[in-house]
Amino acid sequence: MTTEKTSDQIQYDPDNLLGSLIGKLNLKNDAALSRALEVAPPVISKIRHRRLPVGASLLIRMHEVTDLSIKDLRLLMGDRRNKFRISDKQFKPREA
Repeated sequence: MTTEKTSDQIQYDPDNLLGSLIGKLNLKNDAALSRALEVAPPVISKIRHRRLPVGASLLIRMHEVTDLSIKDLRLLMGDRRNKFRISDKQFKPREA
């Protein structure tokens, strides 16, 4: 087996995103980052330990605080998709 990564297997790395934000904002730690983003400290911890994905609202908040573009923030965390697909099931009404 080869260990090469294809474009579909790009590594998701929230540590890089959080570390970059801490550096850009000249903060000391995750607690200071949580205060800057106005989220609870466990949210940052869960993202760092990959138990919680970076949601859209948090990504927008990061953009507002740092003035980095959403595209730049997504690149920092390893999300390099050009398009997002929405399932057809989300638009169908539920059957009774």
